[in-house]
Amino acid sequence: MDSLPIHARVVQLPDGTYTYADQSALPVQQAAPQIVHQHIHQAPPDRTVQRIALGSGVGAGAVAAGVYFGPLLVGVLTAIAANLAMLAFLAAVLVWGVTTLVKSVGGTDGKAAGKTVRRSRRR
Repeated sequence: MDSLPIHARVVQLPDGTYTYADQSALPVQQAAPQIVHQHIHQAPPDRTVQRIALGSGVGAGAVAAGVYFGPLLVGVLTAIAANLAMLAFLAAVLVWGVTTLVKSVGGTDGKAAGKTVRRSRRR
């Protein structure tokens, strides 16, 4: 019993609140609230390829390939789609610029060419 710490004495003040009699026996308190770092991770990848590979008796190589090449394939397809979208936008802007330039600079020939283009679009 001698190795146990001595409990701090608590007294009641005249206003009804309680406090420690000896301020040096106070328990250690933190000065600021403790910061908790919570790490939120992505959901685990879809394991359909791995389940198919394991169910059909294929070895660990197919499972590893599914884990490695699945997200890699998604990234490559996304990059290709972004490049194609940028090229389509660039082509649309260039066509608009050329037609506007031909109409404004070409005079009567430019207007006739614009009408021809408009007629061919309607067909």
